[in-house]
Amino acid sequence: MPDDSDDPDGPLFDDSVGRLVRPYTVSDGRTRPTCHFDLMTMVVATGTVLRSNLGLDHAHVLELCRTPVTVAEIAGHTRMPATVIKVLLSDLAERGAVVTRPFNTEKQGPCPGPDPDLLEALRDGLLKRL
Repeated sequence: MPDDSDDPDGPLFDDSVGRLVRPYTVSDGRTRPTCHFDLMTMVVATGTVLRSNLGLDHAHVLELCRTPVTVAEIAGHTRMPATVIKVLLSDLAERGAVVTRPFNTEKQGPCPGPDPDLLEALRDGLLKRL
């Protein structure tokens, strides 16, 4: 295993074998968050200084929340199951370190319906491969 002493995630993840610490140990065996999150819930750090040290994984999640980010994005960046991320975020939310809000798609405008021409071209391309 390469020396990752400068990388905060180094001792916990190895590209060749994957995560070295099982996800349930990260959440102290808890499988249910105490706060409600879905995959598209936006989370952002409040800047509140935590009085207790929660651990490396909590610190990594909190660092990812410096700018608004979804639960799904945090799970992707950390390579941990979303359920574990929700438990860690619950811990942070209960301590006032993060706040949440629903994902807002309205500011991007209404989603256009599917383009019928594109769908037909996709269908035709797939039929040619069969």
